[in-house]
Amino acid sequence: MGKKGASYIIIALVTLAVLMLFQYSKPKEINWYPSYVSQHKIPYGTYVLNDIMENLYKNNLKHISRPPFEMLQSSDTLQGTYFFVNNDVSFGEAELNGLLDWTSRGNTLFIASNSFDEQLKDTLNLSTSGLYPDLDDNREQRHKLLNPYLKNHTTYTFEKDNSARYFSQLDTLRTTVLGEVDYVLDNESEKSKHFNVIKQDFGKGEIILSAFPKAFTNYFILKNENKDYTAGLLSYIEGNRPVYIDEHHKSGKSFYTSPMYIFLNNKALKWAYYIVLIGVVIYIIFEGKRKQRAIPVIEPLKNQTLAFTRTIADMYYEKGERQPIIQHKIAYFLEYIRSRFYLNTIKQDDVFFRNLAARSNHTFDEVKDLFTFMQKLKIRSEINNAELIKLNELIEQFKSKADGK
Repeated sequence: MGKKGASYIIIALVTLAVLMLFQYSKPKEINWYPSYVSQHKIPYGTYVLNDIMENLYKNNLKHISRPPFEMLQSSDTLQGTYFFVNNDVSFGEAELNGLLDWTSRGNTLFIASNSFDEQLKDTLNLSTSGLYPDLDDNREQRHKLLNPYLKNHTTYTFEKDNSARYFSQLDTLRTTVLGEVDYVLDNESEKSKHFNVIKQDFGKGEIILSAFPKAFTNYFILKNENKDYTAGLLSYIEGNRPVYIDEHHKSGKSFYTSPMYIFLNNKALKWAYYIVLIGVVIYIIFEGKRKQRAIPVIEPLKNQTLAFTRTIADMYYEKGERQPIIQHKIAYFLEYIRSRFYLNTIKQDDVFFRNLAARSNHTFDEVKDLFTFMQKLKIRSEINNAELIKLNELIEQFKSKADGK
């Protein structure tokens, strides 16, 4: 390698090192994925919520990783509060019926989600809708708890979403409103009520629905005094009974099975892994250049079969011996049928013609006419050039149609 090539490689390596240094020193991007997993410390994880609930409910708090249907089927003595929080909580019909039946026996079903099952909304006579700010309005949401027994009636803000969910239809005779949401408007007199947290009695139990699941995330709880809003919602859960936190209906994973996640999630290990890969590539390039030798070009052996066949055919044709050409032509064609369509060519009857026609994209009459013509030529002693050419054309046409051309 010349000096010029070596200098180019050195410049490339220095440039790569500088880029890696800038990339390594760049601040880590915040992961805004709404996972709602209790082990996640990202903004939309629920690590802080889990810590709060462990302090509130202590030994009564239980994490459930199994589907609710399996959990309810396996235990008839399950009592308390079943707590769901996720971006989207969707049950199957049998699972939802099981949860509603369990709730009606004196338990509490708490669901915080942006969307709810249609069957659940029909059962509770509810409808949901989206609330969007005008283009010129402040996009900051205002959330408020409406329970008169709560001492703090502060308005809590949330600015990360461009829309909010609320209950556009309620069964006013059975539903208690617990919270509302709205956007900050320039004209406060135009403000209307949009309820996003409700409670409804169901049999001997009760169902609490919140259309604002992000109230239970790390980002919301740790911002300003928003923890009081979350605490107000949790106050509706009886602390002297078991509280079952669902870990099954989650957008994120509670653990990662791939060992590469450990490397790629840690900044130092990730760049160590990248440096090893780059080093391996550089080693292969330089080792390959040092040890690789020129590979001689070996001409492949020429296939003389076609030339030999052409020579033999010319000899027969010049001597006027067309019958041997016919015999060879038919023999090669029958071998083509055996190898191509896996048919026995010894017995050439109607059954054989039908099978060959079905496998070769021909009609029964076309196949039968071809074999009748071949049989006629086989038993004749004198054959002219026109008949030989016709046989060749029929065979080639048969092969072409069989191959779909």
